[in-house]
Amino acid sequence: MRHCVLFAVLFPLLLLAPFAQSAQVDNVRLWAAPDHARLVFDLSGHAEADIFLLDNPRRLVIDLDDSGLNTELSSLKLDGSAITAVRSGVRDGNGLRVVLELSREVEPRHFTLPPNDQYGHRLVVDMEYPGESAVQNPIDPIEAMIREQEIVASRGSAEGGESTPRAQADTAIASQPAAPHPRRDIIIAIDPGHGGEDPGAIGPGGTREKDVVMEISRRLQRLVDDAEGFRAVMIRDGDYYIGLRQRTRIAREQKADFFISIHADAFNSPRPNGSSVYALSQRGATSETAQWLAASENQADLIGGVDGNLSLNDKDEVLRGVLLDLTMTATLNDSLAIGGQVLERLGRVNRLHKSRVEQAGFMVLKSPDIPSLLIETGFISNPDEERRLRDSSHQQRLAESIFTGLRSHFQSNPPPASLLAWQRDNHRNPSGNEYRIQPGDTLSQIAARHGVPVGQLKQANELNGDVIRVGQVLRIPRS
Repeated sequence: MRHCVLFAVLFPLLLLAPFAQSAQVDNVRLWAAPDHARLVFDLSGHAEADIFLLDNPRRLVIDLDDSGLNTELSSLKLDGSAITAVRSGVRDGNGLRVVLELSREVEPRHFTLPPNDQYGHRLVVDMEYPGESAVQNPIDPIEAMIREQEIVASRGSAEGGESTPRAQADTAIASQPAAPHPRRDIIIAIDPGHGGEDPGAIGPGGTREKDVVMEISRRLQRLVDDAEGFRAVMIRDGDYYIGLRQRTRIAREQKADFFISIHADAFNSPRPNGSSVYALSQRGATSETAQWLAASENQADLIGGVDGNLSLNDKDEVLRGVLLDLTMTATLNDSLAIGGQVLERLGRVNRLHKSRVEQAGFMVLKSPDIPSLLIETGFISNPDEERRLRDSSHQQRLAESIFTGLRSHFQSNPPPASLLAWQRDNHRNPSGNEYRIQPGDTLSQIAARHGVPVGQLKQANELNGDVIRVGQVLRIPRS
């Protein structure tokens, strides 16, 4: 009799067991970026997902097996994303279907994440927008063309030596009239660390690193944009996440002259404090060189350049390695020089955690062609420093010290086609052995006028075959 009663109690539960939902969607979060949107489902357990697109009208369907909805999708803020509406329903009795109505074409991909210290199981759905730039104000095409011309010239000098065709080309350039100086802006790529579902370090008072570094980065952006001859490019300009290699890729696409990543350090003790400046370590540079040389699809052929158009397929492996190593070494030396200027200025507004530029293998610093720094503005894990990092006046002083160090370096070492280079040349007082280029001048005319060979004139002014610019000051060697 007892067994009959027990069976009568358990039998309904056994019938329901196949329909029990293995995971609940407890929350849904959305981050909108200029070139993509990321949707994160917080789950009570692991769930398999199937995602596909539908047309007429355009929709993205997300099916979760053995799952239910334990949150309100109507509260999801869709501003700035390609999603115009979200609806849900039950699928196959015990599954969940979420339908996203879309305003534009997207390329979806998804993956799951296991629990960590901050979140449980997650399903991440990324929707990339084909053809969109990752930055809100991409570089002007004319500036991009000028920057690429500079890069081509630097590649030529890096390879060293001139073949007969190169010498002939330079002779042709020497006969061309001087072109107006482009006076381009120096482009500073500013990278606020973390973002989106990655808050970074969290201070004892609940301050999130991603919020603090965004505030400092935006202040730095305004300083850069307000300075004549400079322009800022924000790697991320909102609360969304960008992959580490994608950050340097964006800087390269925007033809940046310099890359700076802003962070706020943390430690398992509240005692450490102070600012730090990091450049890439020699070991990190060496390992990155090896990785680039081993990469497929010709990515290792990027020598001092922007877009991989310089192919080294006709060079042997040793030469490829030497050229890439030279580029990486020059970039690292520039990073250390600029880092010293920035660190000295930071020391005037904040205690320094280290008195010299540190070197480490941070992923965002591993660009062989763009000088870069990672700045730890302070220890957010220190209660006193956390309070100061939240203070707008302290944030402004940190931004000003960073930009002052950058500007000091570029005023002394301006890129050749930049406005700062033109100002430097234009404000000099030519002496008897100097000549300021006038409209219509050519190198060959100037050389003949002063009785010196064209090659000697170019060597004295370290010209690599670039077109000469009106207003540029040439040093005339003594014959």
